Amino acid sequence: MFSLDEDDEGEISVGESSDAEREMTPDIPKAPSVKSFDDGGDFEGASDVDQGTLRAFVVAVIYANAAVLLVALGPMVWFFEGWSRIGPALFVGGLLAGVRTYQTYRAWQRSRDEADEAAEGEADAEVAETDEDDFDPDAAPPEA
Repeated sequence: MFSLDEDDEGEISVGESSDAEREMTPDIPKAPSVKSFDDGGDFEGASDVDQGTLRAFVVAVIYANAAVLLVALGPMVWFFEGWSRIGPALFVGGLLAGVRTYQTYRAWQRSRDEADEAAEGEADAEVAETDEDDFDPDAAPPEA
């Protein structure tokens, strides 16, 4: 009845690429492997972080989020709702939260600088003690 019904004669392959297309198609690149840091949600990796740094980070994030919320919400409440007392108060509260964010960061940075200076001072003292112990004024100079 139909000539196309007989053993693959005149059959058109739809969705399959021909030999020429397969030869011209570039190889699919492999995605690079990514190291996963899945902690299972138990935050045991947080114990590796200095407690002062972790505390300063959490406090700064809370203050920064409050600052963004209040600085944005204050003018909207004032303009759209007409709350002329609450809107400016929210805005000023947001500005103060932003200032506290900056103060928290600066305090953390100062504590890090002091710790670095103390560590440098201890290292310099150890080097000076070692140099003094190794020095022998009566020893003959090394001959070349």
